[in-house]
Amino acid sequence: MRFGTLLLAVAGLASAVDAYWMGDIAHRGYAPFAPSGYPVFRNVKDYGAKGDGVTDDTNAINAAITAGNPCNQGCTSSTTTPAVVYFPAGTYLISGSIKPAYFTQLIGDASSPPTLKATANFAGFGLIDANPYYTQNLNWKAVNVFFRQIRNFVIDTRNIPPATAATGIHWPTSQATSLQNIVFNMPTVSNVVHVGLFMEEGSGGFVTDLTFNGGATGASMGNQQFTMRNLKFNNCKTAIYHLWDWGWTYSGLSINNCGIGIDITAGSGKIETGSITVFDSSFTNTPVAISTRWTTTSTPDTAGTLVLENIALTNVPIAVKGPQGTYLSGSTGSTTITAWGNGHKYTPSGPVEFAGAVTPNPRPASLLASNGRYYTRSKPQYETLSASQFISVRASGAKGDAATDDTAAVQNAINTAVAQGKVLYLDYGLYRVTSTILIPPGAKIVGESYATILSADSFFNDMNNPKPVLQVGSYSGQAGTVELSDFIVSTQNAQAGAVLIEWNLASPASSPSGMWDVHTRIGGFVGSQQQVGQCLKTPGNPTVRQGCIVAFMAMHVTKGASGLYMENVWLWTADHDIDDAANTQITLYSGRGLYIESTTGTFWLYGTGSEHHVLYQYQLSSTQNIFMGMIQTETPYFQPTPNALVPFPAVSSLNDPNFSSSCAGVSGNCAAAWGLRVLNSKNILVYGAGLYSFFSDYSTTCSTFAAGQTCQSRIASIEGSASNVNIYGLNTIGAQSMLTRNGVSVAWYADNVNNFPSTVGVYKSG
Repeated sequence: MRFGTLLLAVAGLASAVDAYWMGDIAHRGYAPFAPSGYPVFRNVKDYGAKGDGVTDDTNAINAAITAGNPCNQGCTSSTTTPAVVYFPAGTYLISGSIKPAYFTQLIGDASSPPTLKATANFAGFGLIDANPYYTQNLNWKAVNVFFRQIRNFVIDTRNIPPATAATGIHWPTSQATSLQNIVFNMPTVSNVVHVGLFMEEGSGGFVTDLTFNGGATGASMGNQQFTMRNLKFNNCKTAIYHLWDWGWTYSGLSINNCGIGIDITAGSGKIETGSITVFDSSFTNTPVAISTRWTTTSTPDTAGTLVLENIALTNVPIAVKGPQGTYLSGSTGSTTITAWGNGHKYTPSGPVEFAGAVTPNPRPASLLASNGRYYTRSKPQYETLSASQFISVRASGAKGDAATDDTAAVQNAINTAVAQGKVLYLDYGLYRVTSTILIPPGAKIVGESYATILSADSFFNDMNNPKPVLQVGSYSGQAGTVELSDFIVSTQNAQAGAVLIEWNLASPASSPSGMWDVHTRIGGFVGSQQQVGQCLKTPGNPTVRQGCIVAFMAMHVTKGASGLYMENVWLWTADHDIDDAANTQITLYSGRGLYIESTTGTFWLYGTGSEHHVLYQYQLSSTQNIFMGMIQTETPYFQPTPNALVPFPAVSSLNDPNFSSSCAGVSGNCAAAWGLRVLNSKNILVYGAGLYSFFSDYSTTCSTFAAGQTCQSRIASIEGSASNVNIYGLNTIGAQSMLTRNGVSVAWYADNVNNFPSTVGVYKSG
């Protein structure tokens, strides 16, 4: 009897240790602007879900999602009702769609991902329908769907008859969203019509670590731009079907035993796929790797732009097939495409229309994994840790109410976690800080549902004496590593001197530091005091309201820093009020986006965006060895009223652009924010870029080909010495010159017309 009791006790202890920490940890998340008692964390089993593979859990899961009345049907968007809906291991039988609310994360047990399994009579558009059609329109405007995640699931449609339409996940979405660690299981019979992942609209975005087994189409997708990494397709009729896009970046595709790998033939008349870039990928036992409609006479001129680099083929007879036959032969054995493309190229002059081999990018060894591909690392989920290995910031005394000064409590919690070798858990909250928070080497910080660190008060409000909100490393070049994931850095009220993230750490290239799903959200939400009531847009009025100068810089990577991996990082200054029912536009002034001046470099940027900063979105100065995969930018909507000369004077020590001098002799709207500016740098390798300027003084009439793309004169610049500064898939909107070199236009919008942007397939600096 005692021996049996001991065995049960030991078994219970093992179970407790082996369980995923997210289900065991105490949940103290606090949403200060939600109704009293609002539950941030919800375990679906607490709402009646069984996960036994027999009980219909649809209603219980949706009850967990709708608890507390978050932003659902008819709600435009909201940051006040965050939610994490957690699924312990098990099989959850569902007969209708799971419909996550806005600002909601669906997270399964990372150590044993749960299965969502459809019943035979399943009814709905997607086992997970992340943006339902309650009417003829999507519930949320897809280009404004931000801040959501789905991760750690198996999606199983195999109970649904193969010839009945079925979708695994419906995902029309935009920036600061992610899918991670999901397996789609679909029938493999010949008459199957199931689709794993479907998206038809949006402005994404990032997904990683997805596996598609069976189905008619693994992923059927249309979106402005996306970065997708480590996607595996097994036994699909078609692995990927593009409905439309402007630009798309794929890394680490593995397509096996499919009929067609990537189909970019969509469109009746004109080609709907703007451009795709594929690298470090493999196709195996697939008759046609890529099917395209591009020809030298197809329209628009650069639609269907394709760039391939380091593509391994095994028993793939045709690598690229077009309407005129085989464009690029594969092999019934094994071969590697070093680099090939079609579209327009500038090497460095052009445009030259091409379809053929190109010189692959020389890759710095410091950016590569042992297999010769670019280094990648998925967001850590700490599956091997128990709940006792986490320290709660709210249990450490922080309030997270957007009003209390949480500086000391947050700093003490970070220091304690590092000293004890534990992970700091940022329970959901808005943590108001009035001086710099230091993140020392060794820190590991995980946020709950995008917990927010919110700078405030006069310490951060001197434009002439900028101060970091988060300082990673106490001095430039300090050795060590950190891991940061799933939180936001923001500002409150006027913060003209706030540098939201200052990165000082020098981490080894072999084990770099990482930021995953860490964003800057500057204004436009409750608690920011930078909303419609304070900073409503004023078209036609160039007067700068001092209270709406809200940040000096989003992120600064200093000279001594090195070894940083960034994945799905959005450095956003709000163009509209997310918590306003009409998403009304606002005018906020943030000086600079991402500035990298590291002398050593060694940075990876997968799926990053930087938007609405006054002087530039990305600036790289005297740096090297940087990989960038589908960067995305937008120019502030208010420019040129006022233009980029105000309110931030050019600071020469930061190598700021001096529009007063550089615009001499340039016609049109010259003094406008750069999307990408590269100065005296080498080995800058861009695999996809969407640089957009949609507005002129809040009017979109400038951003069409008919209007002459007159929103701004220039949008990307390479200045000074430039060695191995190369761009694949450069897409621009609203800018007349797509790229300048030392002030001289290299590529002109009208020479590179695509379906909505202008596109250059390959640019080599020479």
